[in-house]
Order: sequence, then structure tokens, then C-alpha cells
Amino acid sequence: MKDYSEKRDFHRMQVNSEIEIIDSQGNRFTGICRDLSAAGMQLYVGREVAPGEELQTILHPSSDQFPPLETVCEVTRCQPEGDGFLLGTNISEVTR
Repeated sequence: MKDYSEKRDFHRMQVNSEIEIIDSQGNRFTGICRDLSAAGMQLYVGREVAPGEELQTILHPSSDQFPPLETVCEVTRCQPEGDGFLLGTNISEVTR
């Protein structure tokens, strides 16, 4: 039997990379993608984002050998952390 930490359907990959974000009003801002799985991302951003908000994201690779990962995701939670906010998101579509 799997222990509790392994019960997720998709394993998380630690990323800690800058990510471009576009909110539903077209405002652009950046954040840090802390981890990524097949179903979602954890993002650290400088402003509060309401749960239910749809975001477009662009995660650039560290090498030019791979294209950027572009997604549409929905914010499931937003909690204060340090000087910013930690967002939990579900990826609804991978656009590139």
C-alpha cells in the first residue's frame, strides 16, 4: 500500500522557474512556478488572485531545445505566503 505522500494521481516535479501569467482581464504579471504535475501547478505570485479565476500561463524552458509550456488553468486556492501569495491551480488545457 502507498503511503499518504504517494496517493496523488500525478507526481509533482519541483520547478522553481519564472512563469508569465495573463489573467482574465488581460493583465500580465510574472510569478514563480514552484511545482508542476500533469494536472496542476503551484505558483507564487505578488498579488492576490481569486479562486475560480482563469489564468493563461507561459513557462519558458531553460534551454532553447524545447518549446515553452503554455496552459490555461483555474485557481483553486490562494493563500498568503511571505510577501506574496501561493496559488494552487488545475490545468484545464495545454495550448502548447
